[in-house]
Amino acid sequence: MSNERVMKDIQAWEKQWEDYQSTDFTVLYDQWMKRSFRNVNPKAKQTFFNQFDQWLFHTHAYIQGSAFQTEARQRILTSGRIFRSDIEYLEDMRKLPIDQLTYLAHQQIAKGKLYSFAQGGLTGTGGWLLLGIDFPLMMIMNVRAVQLIGLTFGYEINHPYEMMLSLKVFHAATLPKRLQKEAWEELKVELSNHTSPFIYEGDEKLTDETWLEQPIKQGMKSLFILMFRKKIIQGLPLVSMVIGANANYQLTKQVTSFALRFYQYRHIKEYGDFSS
Repeated sequence: MSNERVMKDIQAWEKQWEDYQSTDFTVLYDQWMKRSFRNVNPKAKQTFFNQFDQWLFHTHAYIQGSAFQTEARQRILTSGRIFRSDIEYLEDMRKLPIDQLTYLAHQQIAKGKLYSFAQGGLTGTGGWLLLGIDFPLMMIMNVRAVQLIGLTFGYEINHPYEMMLSLKVFHAATLPKRLQKEAWEELKVELSNHTSPFIYEGDEKLTDETWLEQPIKQGMKSLFILMFRKKIIQGLPLVSMVIGANANYQLTKQVTSFALRFYQYRHIKEYGDFSS
């Protein structure tokens, strides 16, 4: 898989936004959301989204400091040494060609999808505790999935610039499709303005009212699970389990696909000549 082939795949993937057409429902939803937030106190709105951003920052830091993530980092290095025995540090992963990095990233993606599917299935059993922690747990799992893809491509996610970039990739990946193109272009600008991994000079704001569609979708999923949890088949609420598993799987698929394309694009732009 040459750099040229991957870049063509990325360009074909980008065309999804050109072909996308908003439905009447999404247009009405956007209008309703704008009207609703127009009546909210600006300071209260700012405080709400600042708190959510802080939660994402702390979540990112917690994951990076966990033993689970340290072990995953070592597994990534061990996998990289299968292709190059001289890989010692994470940044050495960038010496690998794009096809090998993509192969290793797909291994991380497959695990992430499996975990999301299983977690969604458990949530689908309809227990109040599982329903209550479903949304934050899904956010944590998908933030971690983006981190692992970034680590696979050789970027230390605990550096300030890389931390913000990975969170912005997560944010863009969880936006509605009609809003992703603008976020994708902004991420490209972030790359062109990059000066040092230890300094982030851009806007640290992440969430706003445009992002709320994702938690609303998660709330609708919980509602459907509650509606069907009493429909028992062979002793299990299979319908609600399928709803939970499929919804969580699709979200992780969307996030990891976006993150993979971004880090592929970044690798080609930064190391295309070296790894071709």
